[in-house]
Amino acid sequence: MGKKDELSYGPLSPRTTVHLCVDMQRLFAEDTPWRTPWMPKVLPKVVELAAHKPDAAIFTRFIPVERPGIGQGTWKRYYERWADVTLERIGRAMIDLVPDLRAFTPPGEILDKQVYSPWIDSDLESRLQRRGADAIVVSGGETDVCVLAAVLGGLDRGYRVVVATDALCSSSDEAHDAMMTLYHQRYGQQVETATVQTIRDAWT
Repeated sequence: MGKKDELSYGPLSPRTTVHLCVDMQRLFAEDTPWRTPWMPKVLPKVVELAAHKPDAAIFTRFIPVERPGIGQGTWKRYYERWADVTLERIGRAMIDLVPDLRAFTPPGEILDKQVYSPWIDSDLESRLQRRGADAIVVSGGETDVCVLAAVLGGLDRGYRVVVATDALCSSSDEAHDAMMTLYHQRYGQQVETATVQTIRDAWT
């Protein structure tokens, strides 16, 4: 597949498409150890996408553990390294969505998770099944971490996956660019990539 700004498989159904917005939270937008510097730059595009179909939005939130020493396997070591972002230190207010997106809940839904993937130990799939969903538009952050996990989980379950190219962010420009190349060249048969405007035009 090429890198043209188009949807290879035609329009998106207004009834069976869901917008999965990944981890657009204060924790990553504000002055914390996990700040994603260009989240504010892409936020207007994420808002534009959410505003297009507010009732089709599911917003994930990454929830750190309560305190260092908690966690299974490598996650325990992870939070020893990142002790300053555990809930007892960072405060629960920081896990909230950024205010511009919190305004869309409701009708948009919130899905909390404690790992990169929104598909593990969550009811995401049952929520999608209740909606009769067959397609997922993905936005948010980070391109090379939680967004990647959301995309691959969707593919594994057979959903049509569309990545909103101008509504993604990462703290690593190099990793973001590498992931976009990967989506085009390695997953191009299954992953569609397009700008928010193109997605909106195809989702009416």
